[in-house]
Amino acid sequence: MRLTVAQAIVRFLVNQWSERDGEEQRLVPGCFGIFGHGNVAGMGQALLEVADSPGSYGGELPYHLARNEQGMVHAAVGYARMRDRTQFLACTASIGPGSTNMLTGAALATTNRIPVLLLPSDVFATRVASPVLQEIERADGYDVSVNDAFRPLSVFFDRVWRPEQLPAALLGAMRALTDPAQTGAATIALPQDVQAEAHDWPEELFAKRVWHLARPVPEPAALARAAAVIAGAQRPLLVAGGGVHYSRASEALARFAEATGIPVADTQAGKGALLHDHPQAVGGVGSTGSPVANALAREADVVIGVGTRWSDFTTASRTAFQHPGVRFVNLNVASLDAAKHGGEMVLADAREGLDALTAALDGRHWEQTWDATAWNAEVDRAFHLGHGPLPAQTEVLGTLNEEIDPRDVVVQAAGSMPGDLQMLWRARDRKGYHVEYAFSCMGYEIAGALGVKMAARVDPAGDREVWALVGDGSYLMMASEIVTAVSEGIKLNLVLVQNHGFASIGALSESLGSQRFGTSYRYRGESGRFDGAVLPVDLAANAESLGAEVIRVRTIEEFRDAIKHCRAATRTTAIHIETDPLAPVPDPDSWWDVPVSEVSALESTRDARTTYEARKAAQRPLIGRNAP
Repeated sequence: MRLTVAQAIVRFLVNQWSERDGEEQRLVPGCFGIFGHGNVAGMGQALLEVADSPGSYGGELPYHLARNEQGMVHAAVGYARMRDRTQFLACTASIGPGSTNMLTGAALATTNRIPVLLLPSDVFATRVASPVLQEIERADGYDVSVNDAFRPLSVFFDRVWRPEQLPAALLGAMRALTDPAQTGAATIALPQDVQAEAHDWPEELFAKRVWHLARPVPEPAALARAAAVIAGAQRPLLVAGGGVHYSRASEALARFAEATGIPVADTQAGKGALLHDHPQAVGGVGSTGSPVANALAREADVVIGVGTRWSDFTTASRTAFQHPGVRFVNLNVASLDAAKHGGEMVLADAREGLDALTAALDGRHWEQTWDATAWNAEVDRAFHLGHGPLPAQTEVLGTLNEEIDPRDVVVQAAGSMPGDLQMLWRARDRKGYHVEYAFSCMGYEIAGALGVKMAARVDPAGDREVWALVGDGSYLMMASEIVTAVSEGIKLNLVLVQNHGFASIGALSESLGSQRFGTSYRYRGESGRFDGAVLPVDLAANAESLGAEVIRVRTIEEFRDAIKHCRAATRTTAIHIETDPLAPVPDPDSWWDVPVSEVSALESTRDARTTYEARKAAQRPLIGRNAP
């Protein structure tokens, strides 16, 4: 069959399917793209052809017009995460800046272990017109382009210099994307002349292909070792990560917790794996966790990590687990994560591994040693603080938590809100909490929410309302996908929290002795710093100009009414509310390692260094003892 390379890619993608637990679905249900020279006559023409002839290739590959290349990758990540990595989207971009704009999205996808297929356009394979517009020339070789920057950010990378190389590249990308232990961004760089080049392809390339998503079971010997370590524990603690969600192992986790009595803490990606009102749920652990979970973590002699990558926020920079003989048992599909902290490795799917551990620990039960009553009262107090004249951010989050439906999804990524959310949010549905905190990328919120909503609309359990919580800093980074949502007729609910700067970094700066320097959105004052009057930035007017309906509120009572209006609305709606960045937040009783200047002329910095050294003394290295 004679097709161009781009046409062959489209025809291949529409015939890829995934299967898990007997559920079969299209693997790549859509493609984001922004066209320019490099892909407008290649992938652009091929996507137009399939759009004009729906069903002709065994199924459509719907095209979605994004406004920012980084944003479209974020949206694809939101989609794949919401679908528990059983489906993913493709993204195509033009040569040079169009493609390199996707680099941040690639890093985010790979860091979060979320599949997305990237198709950046590249220089001419023939080099007949080099250097072309937007091509970087290198004196050390002509076979390197800006797309080589995708190599360290991708779990698979290939460049198709000749059409004959395409089948291997496509199959290699699908293998990586459907591997739960490896998945992330897969990149196939496409020279612009090759995209439009015709080739005679074997029919076999376009046959329906089903990728079976594996559920690896634990090795019996590894399971026995892990069970023996857990059985010998006096104060065990389980930490649930994102792998519990991707495996759809929430019910298995509940069975394990109920059978053993072991308390369950969670990470940002794992929040909601055990709902907040479950008797064994103790909340987030680590730098932004709950004092209940962190107290248990300090005393735990065995820590069971399920589907977690053990980030520094989860371990409080290796200060969370203070028992002198603490041991780790890591259940994970990826050996990279299972080997962390020198733990007993159980390489297995989270659902299969949890059920196996439950059976292996039959009869072993630990009594409850914690009381969350005081902490629950503290959360209630933070939600109803009565702060003024501007409300506290915790009041905004608490009101939203109380007013939205349990199945609604809250989306967030950066600033002070992820910390407040992990500490305070009461998850009432397995998929209701979506905070991207592996890369913590400013600008993810609205774009990610777009992908979440696209996935929610095809959820067999029914559609969900999606709420993107975005501070002014992140909003100014990327609000462009509001336009995409409007053009697609996709309804998003946006909560624009205006505090005139970077609340999270401001608080961190102050704690490190840097006096909130460079963290406020203000005019440059007479001192030379940005400490003048507040800038006349109107985020509400901006969102309205992009096509959203906007509701301006000043009080929590008005905010509560606006939430109800949003739920009843039929189009993208934004609520704008100003908050006090200095309002109090509960103490997680934890730490995060951000080095403080060892010497300084500032007294504030010297005081912060003294505190830093005292906290760092409790840090546990991977091997050996702390240096004096």
